[in-house]
Amino acid sequence: MYKLYIVNGNRDMSKVCPLTGKKILYGNHVSHANNKTKRRFMPNLQNVSFMSEVLGAQLKIRLSTSAVRSVEKNGGIDAYLLKTSADDLSVKLKKIKRILEAKTFA
Repeated sequence: MYKLYIVNGNRDMSKVCPLTGKKILYGNHVSHANNKTKRRFMPNLQNVSFMSEVLGAQLKIRLSTSAVRSVEKNGGIDAYLLKTSADDLSVKLKKIKRILEAKTFA
């Protein structure tokens, strides 16, 4: 068994989920006195490992918690990637999807 590490874009620690596309949102913190100060709403990103049955490998991905729930609901990372359109995935996940399609339909 081997591990595949998936990095979000060019930077290792970017604040974007490669599956859902969730990223930092900007807004105001409004006090009781109606004072407004700028703040950032960060996505809840977690380092997660999924076991790919088709590849026989462990995929380590940094995903938002809602993406983890979506993957689990759809029956695992293999089923989720095969079901999802390639336009909605990051570059690295598109490569994994192509490998999965080649192995399942061959």
